Amino acid sequence: MDIIERNRCFDGEQLRIKHHSQALSCEMIFALYLPPQAATRKVPLLWWLSGLTCNDQNFVTKAGSQRIAAELGIAILAPDTSPRGEGVPDDAEKAWDFGLGAGFYVNATQAPFSQHYRMYDYIQQELPALVATAFADKIDVSRQSISGHSMGGHGALTLAIRHPAQYQSVSAFAPIVAPMQCPWGEKAFSGYLGDDRALWAEHDACALITARGFDKPILVDQGLADNFLSHQLKPELLEAACAKAGVALTLNRRDGYDHSYYFISTFLENHLRFHAGFLK
Repeated sequence: MDIIERNRCFDGEQLRIKHHSQALSCEMIFALYLPPQAATRKVPLLWWLSGLTCNDQNFVTKAGSQRIAAELGIAILAPDTSPRGEGVPDDAEKAWDFGLGAGFYVNATQAPFSQHYRMYDYIQQELPALVATAFADKIDVSRQSISGHSMGGHGALTLAIRHPAQYQSVSAFAPIVAPMQCPWGEKAFSGYLGDDRALWAEHDACALITARGFDKPILVDQGLADNFLSHQLKPELLEAACAKAGVALTLNRRDGYDHSYYFISTFLENHLRFHAGFLK
């Protein structure tokens, strides 16, 4: 592990860290904010999973998370959204919604993606173990929560539902809640997972809630001026699944807000304070 950037921020530290990922078989970079409290005691950890085309820096530089994280004493880890580097396959047509920058937080089973595109294991297993070892005196990995945006909102929801003991709370901004029922998800799942729709269902928040339920509250913010609202995001499907399964969902529909980080930065403080209540 190599700290390649270190910046003081709200009396804490914003780090950028490179390491070799065994899960992904390539070099990876993630961003980690350590609040000032981490200098004297262990702090809880919030995962942020970014959306299509993003890397480890979009959230760090655009969301304005550090000020509130410093106040609340929460570390925030923002991983990349896909494997990178020489030999890592991309979409044959260089599309922005598949391949590099679009790992969809699944373990690919289909060639040529199965060797590198194992983002599910990377987020759920490898990175937590690395953080537990490398920051043993600063981060308490027994207190983790997860959030994300769009494709990352999909990842946050599915990881939390499948691993409720690992994550204390979950929230999302404009998440892809039913990837089995939208073009982004159908393209990604076909390419990474093949034709096995039972495997697809293991990475679909609505399908998981219908099959398993969920015993924690979910917080979602969705802009109503989002260009992807009706054909890709479909929050009403999550609303219906949660209502039927008795899952506590707070779905804030925000008039005039789009899919951008302007939207995220406006309401992120609400999400950080939501998670802080579960990470005490």
